[in-house]
Amino acid sequence: MYRATTHGIRITVTPQYLEEQSAPEKGRYFFAYTVEIANLSTERVQLHSRYWRILDGEGRVQEVRGVGVVGEQPVLGPGESFTYTSGCPLPTPSGTMVGTYTMVKANGESFEAQIPAFSLDSPLTKRVVH
Repeated sequence: MYRATTHGIRITVTPQYLEEQSAPEKGRYFFAYTVEIANLSTERVQLHSRYWRILDGEGRVQEVRGVGVVGEQPVLGPGESFTYTSGCPLPTPSGTMVGTYTMVKANGESFEAQIPAFSLDSPLTKRVVH
């Protein structure tokens, strides 16, 4: 589990490798990640957009931007949370993801809530210790 808090918005990410959707012999590794966005602040906020930076095991970077998450732009009052699960295919058995959600307060002010960097690791990942 990975966690970051920005301006009272706590983001927790739990990744997992999906063996049944992967095909290592074809260079396809599929990961799911579950995200909980919790509003620990005293203000209502809405998730407007997302930005992801995905790095595969060979150093290739893919950037993804879009409106909302899983087709929604959830509004979170104080003490409320929103959880969703999405996925990420990689051509390598490991990688990392990191990003931000653009959050908008009721007064129209926006800020970037940090999504913690998290590791995507299949059981086929080779660990190297220096």
